[in-house]
Amino acid sequence: MNVCVIIPVYNEQDFIKKSIESIVSQTTKPQKVIYVNDGSTDETKNIIRKFSEQYDWINLIDHKVKKEHEPGKKVVEAFNFGLRNLDIDCDILCKFDGDIIIPNDYIERIINIFSEKNNVGVAGGNLYIRKGDKWIYENIAAKSHVRGPIKAYRYSCFKDIKGLKSSIGWDTVDVLLAQKKGWEIYTDKSLIVKHLKATGKKYSYKSKMLQGQSLYVMRFGIVLSLLSMLKSSINNFEISKLFFGSLGFISAFVRQESFIVTKEEGLFIRKFRWNIIREKYLKF
Repeated sequence: MNVCVIIPVYNEQDFIKKSIESIVSQTTKPQKVIYVNDGSTDETKNIIRKFSEQYDWINLIDHKVKKEHEPGKKVVEAFNFGLRNLDIDCDILCKFDGDIIIPNDYIERIINIFSEKNNVGVAGGNLYIRKGDKWIYENIAAKSHVRGPIKAYRYSCFKDIKGLKSSIGWDTVDVLLAQKKGWEIYTDKSLIVKHLKATGKKYSYKSKMLQGQSLYVMRFGIVLSLLSMLKSSINNFEISKLFFGSLGFISAFVRQESFIVTKEEGLFIRKFRWNIIREKYLKF
């Protein structure tokens, strides 16, 4: 199966070298890797260029940007720019981040998942962050959720969900829409990926407000949104996420932000999430 990887990068000079080294050391190499430089102002571009000169399957392209760097939306816009520059066919399309270290057999095992499980549409491992001298699970999502920095899509599934939404929350709505289309989501919890920069480490209050906005545009509804933001605040020991997220939700409602899913899709999302809550917490 042909594997293509698109990696948007923005000021990743402290992490990018180790990340690329983990890709070039794979037991099964991807057919193509495209790094999309999304307006970096540090040495990120120069570091990638050295590898692209050494490996002909690694490409570097520039995405000209003028807007400030927004979580979610900007990374998808950069990814889509890379996708438009992909000039070969692929069976598996990966969206990675530039601050991860994947195990040496990651690509090989992802291929095996898609080869052996015909109905799997999205697959990946789990993200771990460094705490002291240990690597611990980055507890901001369930271990069954395939996180944004390590997404792998069966290309037919990717087309089925009509690609990625240019909005924060894209890495939640994609798997929900895939499940609506009948695809399965598979997480191999033994595939431990090192996340060198903890998610949201530098998020401003505006970014936290965008979390609430994302739940609004995904049609979660107010109760599910509050529960989701409360869980995130508890997992991260950061009550401000609930406060600013709620402000973001209210702001999106007042401004009547455009939804990124249809009414039908929104209904499916709410029913699906409520079923998970009932099964996990309410036991009926």
